[in-house]
Amino acid sequence: MACKHCHAHADHGHDHGRGHDEHEVDGGETAEQDREEEEEDPKRALRKVIVSAVLLLAAYLIEHSFDLPLPGQLLLFLPAYVIAGGDVVKEAVENLMAGDPFDEDFLMAVATIGALLIAFIPGGEPMFAEAVFVMLFFEVGELFETIAENNSRRSISELMDIRPDFATIERAGKLERIDPAKVEVGEVIVVAPGERVPLDGTIVEGSTSLNTVALTGESEPRDASVTDKVISGCVNLSGVIRVRVDKSFGDSTASKILELVENASDRKSRSENFITRFAKVYTPIVVFLALALAIVPPLASGDVGASFATWLLRALTFLVVSCPCALVLSVPLTFFGGIGGASKQGILIKGSGFMETLARSDTVVFDKTGTLTKGVFQVMAVHPSMEDKDRLLHLAAHVERHSTHPIAEALRDAFPCEGDDCSVLETTEVAGKGIIATVNGRRVAVGNTALMDELGADWHSCKNDDGTVIHVAIDGRYAGHVLISDEVKGDAAQAISQLKAEGVTRVVMLTGDRDDVARRIAGELGLDEYHSELLPADKVEHVERLMRERAEGRSLAFVGDGINDAPVLARADVGIAMGAMGSDAAIEAADVVLMDDMPSKVAASVRIARRTLGIARQNIAFAIAVKVAILLLAGVGLAPMWLAVFGDVGVMVLCVLNATRALR
Repeated sequence: MACKHCHAHADHGHDHGRGHDEHEVDGGETAEQDREEEEEDPKRALRKVIVSAVLLLAAYLIEHSFDLPLPGQLLLFLPAYVIAGGDVVKEAVENLMAGDPFDEDFLMAVATIGALLIAFIPGGEPMFAEAVFVMLFFEVGELFETIAENNSRRSISELMDIRPDFATIERAGKLERIDPAKVEVGEVIVVAPGERVPLDGTIVEGSTSLNTVALTGESEPRDASVTDKVISGCVNLSGVIRVRVDKSFGDSTASKILELVENASDRKSRSENFITRFAKVYTPIVVFLALALAIVPPLASGDVGASFATWLLRALTFLVVSCPCALVLSVPLTFFGGIGGASKQGILIKGSGFMETLARSDTVVFDKTGTLTKGVFQVMAVHPSMEDKDRLLHLAAHVERHSTHPIAEALRDAFPCEGDDCSVLETTEVAGKGIIATVNGRRVAVGNTALMDELGADWHSCKNDDGTVIHVAIDGRYAGHVLISDEVKGDAAQAISQLKAEGVTRVVMLTGDRDDVARRIAGELGLDEYHSELLPADKVEHVERLMRERAEGRSLAFVGDGINDAPVLARADVGIAMGAMGSDAAIEAADVVLMDDMPSKVAASVRIARRTLGIARQNIAFAIAVKVAILLLAGVGLAPMWLAVFGDVGVMVLCVLNATRALR
């Protein structure tokens, strides 16, 4: 159950999604119209509040200046009531006709219409001003809710601005702007300074600086030149660049991120599901309790005529305070704000359910390469057992020619060999161990010690343990090894200490690298434990073990690069993809996507999630406590209508204002 603004919010999200599917070159105008409509909503609500307040004040002054009969007083206050509450009554009637009457519109409509008519019951006193006042304050509460929701949506719409409006393509010697969805993979687009990169691709001409703040939250520009990858959503700051398109518009980074953010509201947290279930049970109960409160005591007293008006007023007060607006509005708004606040820091959380799971995490497991380390390898030494150094490196680079692994890139960078006439055939990847290929008729294997053991090659260790050792075998005989070094990221140690400060009790590293390398990094970063020389399946087994060992009600988060660690990301309670700019696998496999490669963002995401969940729980506890107290007072006649208004609208306003803190 949700109020009309909640329904409007959901409708807005679906409309926004359709707009993306039907994107045309004038999409910028549509986005501008959406922003104008969002700004108009609170203005319209504010005008309604002001007009009804003025009419209420005028009616109150006239009523106290002239001795009007009851029908005249009703007509005097009716315009203010219609302006303030006409939409509420209309919504209540529509829901009643649809067979779903028990919502806050129904409660407010029945309570205020009853207050307008109670004066016509024997023993009843005029409550015209009170009825309008209740409805007016209900609208004030929804005004606050609209403003808060727009602030949350605006923070996410800043991320939505990554969507490009056009692509400039050169055809028949002329530059023309077209819909990015109509650009084919392999075509070359032109991006001028100040324009947003419309599609993922590779720079083939020119150099520039790119503003990635909308994607990563980092204000420092990134330099890019020929052969560098660029992703959609970045802003070109300086030079004109020509970019060969690598992905279609639907597969581009911007499109995937937008789809992720738009669908985030579909994945509800346990707190939101609790509120939904609570409201569905709670609202019918309070309606029947109010009905019983109005009927049973007068019948029990034996003098229905004398006491009915008194008990009816108590029942109406009971209805006003029982309205669950504070919970129904503020809890989803809190998570919406938290997701928006995280997005401004380049942290994309796929739904409030994942945010709640992240907030409960007490075990965080890291992959090593590309996560805690930079993943930028360099060949430090070549130790041959047969062949010479150049020949050994040459063969290893050929075998790794088509691999995307950072170690393969280091080998290729150390010995570029694309231009020679070597024949590379029958390339086979052995999962978690390495690659085997036939180079000029010789069977060359490049990988770890497990691959050497599988081939029966008599390998030996490297005396220098400050790096990763890649072993090479030729035709089944051990040919030597290559020492490749990686570097720990600058904020990795800070990330671990921040996680522990947030209450994470167990920080673990899983890696396929050698034990001595893993031991050195674990000691340097202050990790609680590490496990080395693991295959992908071994990582899944360790994560499952750690999940069994975690405390009841707590969760495990796994942080990886989103490509090689997809199975583990999917198995963990919450998967966090690190450094995921442009990585389809990361965006699809993970529950949380960090748009840069800073480990400290993991701690930031946990902090944001815990703060958001804390605010939601504050709202739940405060709203329920205040409402229960005032409901009890209303039942015994100690809660006047103004206190009922505070119990409903006042609590809602306070909860909504508290929810907006999740944005910061």
